[in-house]
Amino acid sequence: MTASRQQLIRLLADGEFHSGEALGVTLGVSRMAVSKQIKVLETIGLDVFKVTGKGYKLSAPLQLLDAEQIAAGSGVTVESHQVLGSTNQHLLDKAALLQKGHSCFAEYQTAGRGRRGKKWVSPYGSHLYTSTYWSLDAGIQAASGLSLVIGIAVARTLTDLGIANTQLKWPNDVYVDGQKIAGVLVEIIATAGGECHLVIGLGLNVNMPLQAGLEIDQAWTDINQQLPHAIDRNALASRYLTHLIKVLTDFESFGFGHFVEEWNCCDAFRDSPVVLTIGNNKKYGIAKGIDHSGALLLEIDGVISPFVGGEVSLRRAEI
Repeated sequence: MTASRQQLIRLLADGEFHSGEALGVTLGVSRMAVSKQIKVLETIGLDVFKVTGKGYKLSAPLQLLDAEQIAAGSGVTVESHQVLGSTNQHLLDKAALLQKGHSCFAEYQTAGRGRRGKKWVSPYGSHLYTSTYWSLDAGIQAASGLSLVIGIAVARTLTDLGIANTQLKWPNDVYVDGQKIAGVLVEIIATAGGECHLVIGLGLNVNMPLQAGLEIDQAWTDINQQLPHAIDRNALASRYLTHLIKVLTDFESFGFGHFVEEWNCCDAFRDSPVVLTIGNNKKYGIAKGIDHSGALLLEIDGVISPFVGGEVSLRRAEI
């Protein structure tokens, strides 16, 4: 992103009207150039209103992320970027050089992704797009159930904010009242020596712009819909990282079994009819929570069997 475009965003961030002429003077460009820059901002997910005689304004004030503030609140190393392809890929590319807890944020992702190669809608400055590096000396086998543990860190964060009825959907989504509010993507690099490098990605909906919300093909919600007041994104980021480091540390010390009861209490589909898609195969049954390895327990014709994650999809079945 160009320096001029970043400056334009900072000028509009207060949510007030700014005339094209005044913006042009500050940026050292013509009103026509300002108009073209505004169109670019709209393509990255910013809702910009234009009113004749008043100028341009964002639909709501925009709080930009501050790496130093987030690091001070969480105790980990933090880097923040205006634009990245993917926060996960950014850390994967330098995983061997990182210390545990090193975290990366971006205001906008050009290639944000979820599980199974799906696109993650990433409008500028609206949500939290973040990735954190971790490693497990015990190797890849010790990572079983990790994405479920990350969901618990998110649920604890939302509960702290006063958001009730936070739910976890196996294996990697966070819901509120049946609507998706966050998704987790854990990517693993296993080494010959046995050490396992992990990059833990999170997309957490904070304040979804109208146009971006129209691109999403499932029920969704965001933090601003759940609370009567706006939240501080930097404080939110710090709170999430604090919970994340706590659950990762406990995961290494006590294993996944330490979290099973808490996860099952938040299970979005517990005792509900579901359909589990594995490749081209579908299995219909009743969700019965998870076991001590993080496997989904599915009751089919009275028999309960475990199913592990991977390229799978779990949905509520139509009755």
